[in-house]
Amino acid sequence: MTDTEFLDDLKSRCLALIDGEDDAIAIMATLAGELYHSVEGFDWVGFYRVTAPQMLKIGPYQGGHGCLQIPFDRGVCGAAARQAQTQLVDDVDAFPGHIACASSTRSELVVPCFNRQGEVFAVLDIDSDQPAFFTKAHQDFCEDLLATVFSR
Repeated sequence: MTDTEFLDDLKSRCLALIDGEDDAIAIMATLAGELYHSVEGFDWVGFYRVTAPQMLKIGPYQGGHGCLQIPFDRGVCGAAARQAQTQLVDDVDAFPGHIACASSTRSELVVPCFNRQGEVFAVLDIDSDQPAFFTKAHQDFCEDLLATVFSR
C-alpha cells in the first residue's frame, strides 16, 4: 500500500468512526486515538482547545503527558493558533520559543482547526521522536481531515 493509499484509508476510517457525532470533544478523542494508533512515528497526538483569549488548554490526546496550557505567543501550538496556519517543524530545537512538553520530541506538526465561521477553535498537535519525520503528505492529510470534520 502506498502512502497515499494508506492516508486515504485512514481518512475513511476516521470519518466512519465519527459518523453522526457532533460533539467536538468526542470527535477529538476519537481522532487522537485513531491517528496515534495508526501511524508509526506519531509519538503524541492530541488537541489543544482555545479556552480563553490567546490561550490553548489541553484537550483529548494519546501519548505521554502534555502541557496543560499554551499561550498563543509560545511554542509551535501557539504559533499555529496565532497565525491560523499549519506549522511543520523538522527540528523543534531550532524553533524559537519551542515548549518542550516531552524531551523526546524532535519534530512536530500542528494544524489549526477552524469552525464554520472560519475561527480557530483548537489545534491538532502531532509529535515525533524522529527529526524531520513529517511530510507534506502528512500536512495535507491532516488539513483535509480537519476541514472535512469541523467545517461541515
